[in-house]
Amino acid sequence: MEESFFSVGRLMFSILGYGVSYIEFLGTIFGICAVWLAAKSKMLTWPVGLINVVLFFMIYFQVQLYADMFLQIYFFAIGLYGWIFWKKEEEQRKSIHALNRFEIVQALIWILLLTAVLGWMISKIHLWWPALFNKEAAFPYWDTLVAVASIFANTLLARRVIQNWPIWIAVDLICIVLYISKGIYFVAFEFVIFTLLACLGWYEWNKKFQLQSMKSIATT
Repeated sequence: MEESFFSVGRLMFSILGYGVSYIEFLGTIFGICAVWLAAKSKMLTWPVGLINVVLFFMIYFQVQLYADMFLQIYFFAIGLYGWIFWKKEEEQRKSIHALNRFEIVQALIWILLLTAVLGWMISKIHLWWPALFNKEAAFPYWDTLVAVASIFANTLLARRVIQNWPIWIAVDLICIVLYISKGIYFVAFEFVIFTLLACLGWYEWNKKFQLQSMKSIATT
């Protein structure tokens, strides 16, 4: 029986013996474009990102990364929110924001606490809903850490908060190891590119933040 176009088993081409599926290739391309556009503060990042989210939802379900799968539902919702928020900010000529030290510590504590609780739940999901999840979750705590940290990072991105980028860098580095372990090497390669783009985004946003700070001081 022929694999569905959206199956990770439907191969588009092979690289060094690794078969790249159509869905993995398309999801990767849309993901890279979305992160590059975000680094450049381009509005188009949101609609492009929504396509990436839908494709990766299907990928993660097929490789049993359930926390990442559920994360895509949030990403879709925050993608719509970010699209609307950035449009409003652009019209009002609003700028980049930053968290203070207390808010940073508070965010890190929440990330760790939610990872512990939700990671335990994900580790049991195959026992609670065996009809839907017939295989045990892979790397439930690391996968959940990626999911939780990504929620914080993407929310900060949607709100134009500069600290979204160092969180993304940490998430991307974990994902590289995680996806290599699951054998989805092309997705892992995508996250190598994501790491570089997140570094670019941090650099670009820092320049803009410093420039707007200087302008703010000059006008006071």
